[in-house]
Amino acid sequence: MQLQVPALPDRIPCTFSSLAGIIAAAFIIAKLYKRPNLDAIPTVGSSTWLGSWWAGIRFMTNAAEVIQEGYKKHKASPFKIARLYRWAVVVSGRELLEAVCKSPEDELSFVEATNDTLKVKYMMGQQIDANPYHVRIIRSQLTRNLGILSPDIRDEIVTAFEEILDLRGNEWKSVPALQTIQNVVCRTSNRIFVGLPLCRNPDWVDLNIKFTLDVVKGAMVIALFPNFLAPLVARFMTSVPGSKTRGMKHLGPIIEERWKHMDEYGKAWADKPVYFLSWLIDEAEGSQRSVQDLTLRVLAVNFAAIHTSSNGFTQALYHLAANPQYMQPLREEVESIVEQEGWSKGALAKMRKVDSFLKESQRMEGVASLSMTRKAMKDFTFSDGTVVPKGATVSVAAQPTHLDNEIYENADMFDPFRFANMHDDDGEGTKHQFVSTNLEYLAFGHGRHSCPGRFFAASELKSMLAHVVVSYDIKLEDNATRPQSLYVGSSIRAHPTAKVMFRRRADELIR
Repeated sequence: MQLQVPALPDRIPCTFSSLAGIIAAAFIIAKLYKRPNLDAIPTVGSSTWLGSWWAGIRFMTNAAEVIQEGYKKHKASPFKIARLYRWAVVVSGRELLEAVCKSPEDELSFVEATNDTLKVKYMMGQQIDANPYHVRIIRSQLTRNLGILSPDIRDEIVTAFEEILDLRGNEWKSVPALQTIQNVVCRTSNRIFVGLPLCRNPDWVDLNIKFTLDVVKGAMVIALFPNFLAPLVARFMTSVPGSKTRGMKHLGPIIEERWKHMDEYGKAWADKPVYFLSWLIDEAEGSQRSVQDLTLRVLAVNFAAIHTSSNGFTQALYHLAANPQYMQPLREEVESIVEQEGWSKGALAKMRKVDSFLKESQRMEGVASLSMTRKAMKDFTFSDGTVVPKGATVSVAAQPTHLDNEIYENADMFDPFRFANMHDDDGEGTKHQFVSTNLEYLAFGHGRHSCPGRFFAASELKSMLAHVVVSYDIKLEDNATRPQSLYVGSSIRAHPTAKVMFRRRADELIR
């Protein structure tokens, strides 16, 4: 991702060189600003003042290599790496991971680390930062209602693939994989977030796909400036205010109609929609009842859901297209279960190979090399005596853990039914499921801050994979090798432009 700074208004004279000078000066100030003293923690790369600049730049393009080097040299003990604006402490090994998981918010804070990275109070607003009650709704109402919502998820997946692929006859069609999956995921997710017909509105879909990039780019721009300038930078140099206004135009009439119904009938009435926005409105109090606040919360949930799920499914799609030998066993599993159970939450729970395929793909190509980032709110001491000073960040080496041969046999090989076979071997019902987290599988984090939406995400992605394998044949163009992931800092992204070929399955049995 390239950092793009929107042009300033014409009435403010500002050349590219002067703007670049401002950014460079801000970067220098950031480097000179007093930082936590981490001298006692081993360094991967240069620890000199000038050398750390270069190491921070290297991290943006070679983070996976840097983290893997640190993991190899300092396995099960802390080390530090240089990022663009700061040093970061990285840990691995069960004992240190457990310490991170169990530490309270007033010692190692997930919330403050997220705020530092995404500038939540400036990007999303003070209310979202101060009271993220939408997260509680995801963890409770959304997860509890997945069975009821399964038919809607299934219907939108079928319709979205049908309309977006627009296949003719039995011919092969090449489509940009990530872009296609982003649209399917956005429509399916918003079928559950805001319902029909808005989930299919092209402008609403476009807004929510782009909103994540707007927030990430905006947070990067804000990070270039001192904190006291953050509100002004967020308002005038990011796209988020425009996205908020655009979202309010779509949601405003729907929200006003819901308030009208609640005033007339109370919180329950016949045919009341069952989706996320309704639960938000039910729980809203005081200023949370405003169209602006509710819109920002819906955008925030889309921010968390769309790109992580799109990235994860696209990675799995690349794995499947590059390994067509796995299509038949997946088809056989889906067809046999659906014949008995129909398309239901219960059916999805029995699709162990589908579940394992997605989990193994995430193990190999997760969303980030680092996970479970925390900010030290006070000096924090690990059991080995390492002190992480107040203000420093701590992350877990997720990708090196996933690719460790001492943890996973032949860890560098894609074994799609690895976790299904583990289930068959040890008979433990939920331990190896896609949604299950532990100290050796960190795709969703672990502990009390593990991803609250992972049950919805898993249901959505399993439904998508099950639909694809029974409805389509797929392959890579010209029998190409699997598209390589793109690394930007610690983020791992599915190849953004690679294409996958689809055609209708000639012997399609299930719809």
